[in-house]
Amino acid sequence: MGASLLRLFFHDCFVNGCDGSLLLDDTSSFKGEKSAAPNLNSARGFNVIDAIKDKVEEVCPGVVSCADILAIASRDSVALLDGPNWNVKLGRRDSKTASQTAANNGIPPPSSSLSSLISRFQSNGLSAKDMVALSGKEPAQEQVVKATTTSLPWIFRALRNLITNTTRISLPREVSYILINNSLMVDQTDSIVRSFSNNPGYFRSDFATAMIKMGDISPLTGSQGEIRKNCRKPN
Repeated sequence: MGASLLRLFFHDCFVNGCDGSLLLDDTSSFKGEKSAAPNLNSARGFNVIDAIKDKVEEVCPGVVSCADILAIASRDSVALLDGPNWNVKLGRRDSKTASQTAANNGIPPPSSSLSSLISRFQSNGLSAKDMVALSGKEPAQEQVVKATTTSLPWIFRALRNLITNTTRISLPREVSYILINNSLMVDQTDSIVRSFSNNPGYFRSDFATAMIKMGDISPLTGSQGEIRKNCRKPN
């Protein structure tokens, strides 16, 4: 479940920012993100967020947003499974709406090329190093991230397996170039992967930094949005 909560946070933040929009059920006025292609029949953990929200509302009603709960749950699930830890910034507010179209367009598909993935992450303020850190599990022996020469379908599988040890994902070290648009370019992630593989401490530190940066993607603050009483529906 820890990896699933982390994936929820990633999918929420990459669609109009970290605003808890992914948690909303469909309404008569909008079709939400849960039924978008990247989430349909694969995103899970919503009941965990609901349970946390219920407990929080009992203690301090109308104070902690669903977006912040998702951010904290992601951090705590990683830490409880002996992964990296980091300080979570708080103060996000919740979106009042969601968009299936935005989710279909905002989350990079597994068929994305390396250059496309790097561009998508950079558009959200995340570097190539951040992308590799967020897409890999903690290095052990030679495993970190799996790359192919024309696409990187590993990204969602890697996120799903970030904490669990059920799947080892390895990068062939000889893959140092990538064919994109019929031109050969230097693979921008090769040195990053090598660094993480050889220095697990670097991965843990850079993963934590990347998670903080991801949590900074276009949050709603101040008078924007609302503090939802129920994470599944607007107030």
